Amino acid sequence: MLPPLRTIEGGLRRTTEAIAGDLARTGRGEATPEWNDLEWRLAQAAAAVHGVSPLLCRHSPWNHPAWRQFLEHQREHVEHRHRRIEALLERIDAAARAVDLPLIPLKGAALHALGIYAPGERPMADIDLLVRESDAAAAIELLRGIGYVQSFEHWRHLSFKPAGEGAPLAVLGEHRDTPVNIELHTRIRERLPVATIDITSRILPRDPRPGLNPYPSHGALLSHLLLHAAGNHCARNLRLIHLHDIALLARRIDPDDWDTDVLWNASPPGACWWALPPLRMVARYYPNAIPDAVPARLASLCPPVLGTVSRRQTLTQVSCSALWLQTLPGLEWCRTPGEIVRCLRNRIAPPPETIKERIDLVRAHFWLQGQSWSTSSRTRRLLTRLTRRLPRIDMMYVVHMALQPATCMPGDLRAAGHDVPQSLPCPEDAGNGRDPGMALM
Repeated sequence: MLPPLRTIEGGLRRTTEAIAGDLARTGRGEATPEWNDLEWRLAQAAAAVHGVSPLLCRHSPWNHPAWRQFLEHQREHVEHRHRRIEALLERIDAAARAVDLPLIPLKGAALHALGIYAPGERPMADIDLLVRESDAAAAIELLRGIGYVQSFEHWRHLSFKPAGEGAPLAVLGEHRDTPVNIELHTRIRERLPVATIDITSRILPRDPRPGLNPYPSHGALLSHLLLHAAGNHCARNLRLIHLHDIALLARRIDPDDWDTDVLWNASPPGACWWALPPLRMVARYYPNAIPDAVPARLASLCPPVLGTVSRRQTLTQVSCSALWLQTLPGLEWCRTPGEIVRCLRNRIAPPPETIKERIDLVRAHFWLQGQSWSTSSRTRRLLTRLTRRLPRIDMMYVVHMALQPATCMPGDLRAAGHDVPQSLPCPEDAGNGRDPGMALM
């Protein structure tokens, strides 16, 4: 039997905010929280979905036996998995060199290449690669050549998985044997929530060479991390690891380079308005990471409603640690009345590509399969969400794993003794096509 949902909601809020504060105050010897067993288990769930379990293993001073054991196991699995990812990147590099194909490893792979993280500190759910649109066909052929097959097409990328992979693993957090998927991008873009922000030109190297290429600069990488965080912030899928990535890299940026190398004010006026909410969130939890002048300059470019709301938001409120689904997530990110109308219209009558993404995502994530909500009519889902609060199925799945790790399978949720609706954070739920699996990676 699961505890009452209100108890879970409060426990996730307390543990998420405590973990965020603990990670930001690394090395200060904070006292171990006096939590009960349920709260320690919810802390494991929160650490897993926010991608910081292995980091906490090294940096958290909390001395609780079950907590320490969980963190140590997570670090071992992430380190083992990191070696697999490194070996795969080497294969991709060699294959790309052989066919004169430039590729850019994105986000986590780039941060590891810079030495910002040691092996075993930062989980990587998959490998993200950027390729020029003209080279997309060659990149697809390369991935097939190393034993990968396309699993589904998302509006932001093509997803590939190892051919002949076995059944996915039902585990809490990271596992060494989880297949390493590859996401192939030809554009770097996000929907916020309906307007598409594209920064591909900032990410592609000016003189690419065959094989794996780095970002053009630290500022280009930071721009990508900020846009990625903004997309997740808008969709209520922000993770603590996103903030930690930005905080660590931001400390390597000279204060004088923010305008020219990160926010690139030479672009059209107001082009970087979307960077303000994630920067404010980083500054909230990592006070010395962002120069004070940067958010101050962006405040005049940000839409007034979003600027006001982002001043007081917490990590819990814009992440899957907020247990309840929102009917209109990300609406405050709309900049014009026209965007508001488009956002509302997409919620009521999703376009065909959104419906297709929903089907593909359900097929790609085993824990979404067999859930009646995924096949319910849009009318039923809308009416249900207008009449009562619905918990996020991704977070409920992780909570159930944390409370009953030996027995939890997707079909167990409704057998747990609660009226937990089959609510799926699918594309229209996320507001911008966000992959619901993000909350579990």
